[in-house]
Amino acid sequence: MVTSRCSGAHDHPDEKITRTTIVVPALGAGGTEHVVSLVANHWSRQGHEVTIITFEAPTSESYYPIDPHIDIWRLGGAGRPRSKLHSGWMALRRMRRLAAALRRSRPTFILSFLTRTNVLTLLAGRRLGVPIIVSERNNPKLQPVGRGWKWLQERLYPRAFGLVTMTRGALETFPPAMRKRGWIVPNAFDLPPGWHNRRQDNTLTAVGRLTHQKGFDLLLEAFARIAPDLPEWQLCIWGEGEERANLEAQRDRLGLADRVSMPGVTKRPGEWVETADVFVLSSRYEGWGIVLLEAMAAGIPAVSFRCQWGPEEMISDGEDGILVEREDIDALAAALRRILRDPLLRYHLGRSVEQSARRFTQERVLAQWDAVAAATRDAL
Repeated sequence: MVTSRCSGAHDHPDEKITRTTIVVPALGAGGTEHVVSLVANHWSRQGHEVTIITFEAPTSESYYPIDPHIDIWRLGGAGRPRSKLHSGWMALRRMRRLAAALRRSRPTFILSFLTRTNVLTLLAGRRLGVPIIVSERNNPKLQPVGRGWKWLQERLYPRAFGLVTMTRGALETFPPAMRKRGWIVPNAFDLPPGWHNRRQDNTLTAVGRLTHQKGFDLLLEAFARIAPDLPEWQLCIWGEGEERANLEAQRDRLGLADRVSMPGVTKRPGEWVETADVFVLSSRYEGWGIVLLEAMAAGIPAVSFRCQWGPEEMISDGEDGILVEREDIDALAAALRRILRDPLLRYHLGRSVEQSARRFTQERVLAQWDAVAAATRDAL
């Protein structure tokens, strides 16, 4: 285990100080990692003693900035299992390491993110006698986690002090008893400081992990149908993931090699907003869709599938964006053709969407996370 911290940052004799331990698989590029950085930094600035525990390799680095006052403990233990038996052994090893780390962090409450990590945290922290809050960041109905993990989730989640989801739809997938102590906390946008507009009115942009969930295969099919009629437009897909080879092969097969770029992860978080003229969200399902919100906050007109859940909480169809039925390639192609052909539509949607995004400022969203933390203090 590797620990990183600015030593002496929060030495405090008052034992009543809040010691918050956050558990998350990793601190790479992604929506969950983004919200962890925002919440952890916010609580650290408030004077909380914050520890973040991950299962990354000790040499890993955070993609998003982390306050130097925060402890980061990287336990290792990630990797691809060779079999179901090996997978179970790896999970047991992670759970034991996590149990030792949780005891060492002496938390007054624990906040855990993502289904498998939540299960491990509930197992590892069961004897500590402190509130454990679990947060689901995806669609619990559609997210594939495996039958064993689902079985454990159903039995262990009721033992949690509380549950945080990003949408009401996600919260309502859980039993009524859990919803009684549930919070709906959307994501906040966090645009890169000092960003500037470098747009050239010819770039359609998508952002996300290169996975089946994000539907970039559907997007490529839709773009292929309109590309001949819009020769000045390029598609840029930012992100990295296991589907890269398949997506590149599909792109080339569709004859889009010179029209579609896949440059990987941006060097700075959110840097893609500088060059995006239109944003598209093609996900089959989402927990929220933070990149859609970031596009909105930057005044970028957007087209999105009505995937469960998130986009309909952010966009009013036709007023500040365009929504189409999920996985409908024909409808996506038609919406993209409409918006890419019409600069006046892009202008009006861009102006409206920036105003709509103000509902999700950091100040408003972090106040809701403060309410979650306050509920655990009241229970002690």
